[in-house]
Amino acid sequence: MVSKEFRQQIEGYGLTTAHILYRIPDHPGVLQTYVWQDYDLAPRFPVLTGFLDFWKRELDGPLHSVRVAHSHLIKPAEFRAVNGVLTLH
Repeated sequence: MVSKEFRQQIEGYGLTTAHILYRIPDHPGVLQTYVWQDYDLAPRFPVLTGFLDFWKRELDGPLHSVRVAHSHLIKPAEFRAVNGVLTLH
């Protein structure tokens, strides 16, 4: 069985990492870091956008900034069909 993550990569998803800075509700002058990582589609990032919408709606710490990095882990040139299997002892 193929994993969900592998299927997403074949469909064009890439590993997305977001470095989120937010203000601590009781101490608004203090910034805290949160690192979020999931498979998402660049450049619109619907999964990350959904997470940030949830954050704004449900969590108390207001967002200060979000820095995003994205990488396609499987590129078309790296994925190819194999005609045989070689077994080494």
